Amino acid sequence: MRPLESLLLLTNLLTFILWVLGPPVALRWMRFAAPAAILVAVAQILVEGLRWQMVPAYGLTGLFLLFWLPHQIPRAGGLARWRGTHGPASGLTAGLGLIGLVVSAVLPVVLPVFRFPHPTGPFAIGTLTYHWVDGHRAEIFGADPNARRELVVQVWYPATASPSSRYAPYMQDADVVMATFARIQQLPDFVFGHFKYVRTNAITAAPVAGDTTLYPVLLFLEGATGYRQMNTFQIENLVSQGYIVEAIDQPGAAANIVFPDARQAIGLTLTQFRATVGPSYFPNNSAPFLNGRLLDGGSIIPYLAQDVSFTLDQLAALNQSDPHRLLTGRLDLQRVGAFGISLGGIVAGEACRVEPRLRACLVMDAPMPTSVVNAGLRQPGMWITRDTATMRLEAQRTGGWSAEEIEAHQTTMRSVYESLPGAGYYVQVPGMFHSNFTDIPLWSPLASQVGLTGPINGQRAHRIVNAYTLAFFDRHLASRPAPLLDGPSRQYQEVLYESRGRW
Repeated sequence: MRPLESLLLLTNLLTFILWVLGPPVALRWMRFAAPAAILVAVAQILVEGLRWQMVPAYGLTGLFLLFWLPHQIPRAGGLARWRGTHGPASGLTAGLGLIGLVVSAVLPVVLPVFRFPHPTGPFAIGTLTYHWVDGHRAEIFGADPNARRELVVQVWYPATASPSSRYAPYMQDADVVMATFARIQQLPDFVFGHFKYVRTNAITAAPVAGDTTLYPVLLFLEGATGYRQMNTFQIENLVSQGYIVEAIDQPGAAANIVFPDARQAIGLTLTQFRATVGPSYFPNNSAPFLNGRLLDGGSIIPYLAQDVSFTLDQLAALNQSDPHRLLTGRLDLQRVGAFGISLGGIVAGEACRVEPRLRACLVMDAPMPTSVVNAGLRQPGMWITRDTATMRLEAQRTGGWSAEEIEAHQTTMRSVYESLPGAGYYVQVPGMFHSNFTDIPLWSPLASQVGLTGPINGQRAHRIVNAYTLAFFDRHLASRPAPLLDGPSRQYQEVLYESRGRW
């Protein structure tokens, strides 16, 4: 919890104790705990911001004040004491107050304004956001035949920071984006409203680290109904180690995108995604239509992969002349890799198949499209996923994974891995659910207990993903030693690790 939130809960607790027991004779000032709690609540709202998880605490503060006020009328013979009377009514009231205290403490703890762990690398992190329009491609996710494809791309880069630097928010337009995300998950719009208060380890428009250093570049692709920041835990760690990362918000794929002029691009539903993506790795499925158009290539994947090629073109232009005057000449476009989660992993695989500018391909927990299975990949590749038994466990607990999907997931990834002409790595982590590959374990300390994540400790899962991600790109883009890839690791003994080819 945030500092003033904790202070408010403590003040409410003190007020409750004094209400039941009465203040010590020598500490009459404690009689004013109730109005003090009101002041703390006001300060908390003004400084840290209102969020719905604190509403029970605010309500309890107000009720305590209402109980306190009548007892401030002086009685004959001296000051009134604020103290409950004995008897069933007093006991019942005290019991209700205790329940209120528990509820007001549990909600902000279970759904906190969470924090990102400090990255492991030596660099501070800067971030910028760009809006690009591809005038040569129609936007097929909307009904307007004249609309052109637009992307919002967020860039994180190694930076220098001053002690007074203010950290950037986790998400721009969090209220709008997470309300859409909540509706997709069949939850009330307000559930993730507190995301607007979450801060990252990045600093907006911070100076780039080094005077002339070129940094290898990585493109991140989001999962279906996700958002470009959904793997901030992974992105920040890579950037702190000397990479520039661009996360592409793809209209149609993302839950919602807010453009600079406030227009919104609400994505497909999960049902629509299954219809438009499934044929890419279930070849017997019929080719899908989207807004009356037959999708070229038999699924939505080739269209989304074109966003990667367009982004690479824009990065080349950015490297020549950055409108923010920060990244010009700092992107090493001879060392570019791609990585993605779920739908983003599928798109990353297809993009690596068609795009020679991508030199390394990392896929996280995603089946491979038939086009990639048939043609293979030229680049070094890594797959980070989990075993069949864990996927079946997730299906039992949360649903969403049919036996056919699990089979396609496992067989297509392994097929492409085994066909690589060069270096390849197959990393399985038993106990990881699909959401363990994203920021979701940070959302709540009870994420595993309520089925949001798998049995593995969420922090442990993130450390494993970060370690293998960094080792892969270090070896194949940055030409750095990566001993973790030399064989099974004593540090990560739960990982089922395979490698092949030469590097």
